[in-house]
Amino acid sequence: MNTDAIVYTSNTGYTAEYAKIIAKRTGLLVYSFDEARKNLPKKSRIIYLGWLMAGKIKGYKKACKRYNISAVCTVGMCQTGSKMQDTRKSNSVPENVPLFTLQGGFDLNRLTGIYKLMMSIMKITVKKGLENQDMRTPDEDALLEILINGGSRVCEANLKDFYAWYEKNV
Repeated sequence: MNTDAIVYTSNTGYTAEYAKIIAKRTGLLVYSFDEARKNLPKKSRIIYLGWLMAGKIKGYKKACKRYNISAVCTVGMCQTGSKMQDTRKSNSVPENVPLFTLQGGFDLNRLTGIYKLMMSIMKITVKKGLENQDMRTPDEDALLEILINGGSRVCEANLKDFYAWYEKNV
């Protein structure tokens, strides 16, 4: 695998944090999608990182049209490694493209406009639904905890599976 760079789309900064952590360990250049459009030639081979919104990987379709994607990392509120098949299916990520789901964080103060309004409503609705459940999955417990307490879950340990793939395929 010959990857030219890491390209990411971030809204609240958690995806950008992961991109920079990966770049530091791999030595790859890192660009926001807008920076990449100015600095990376079309058809460059990239690792794409995008944040999840209602199951959709932000910026992924545009990245697919412009670049050759070696792997995809998504950043959302659910636990690292969860919802892989749902994410792959709802975003049409090909089976031959490695997909990694990473837990990011939650902070309403980092959001603006419609995203802040949507997440405020989602927080109330989902939190109430989860709190009223008798039996929750570990992923639901993790989601409830981040909704209640907020904060960042970005850490290098969440990249364990990504690094294993990367080191095997460099």
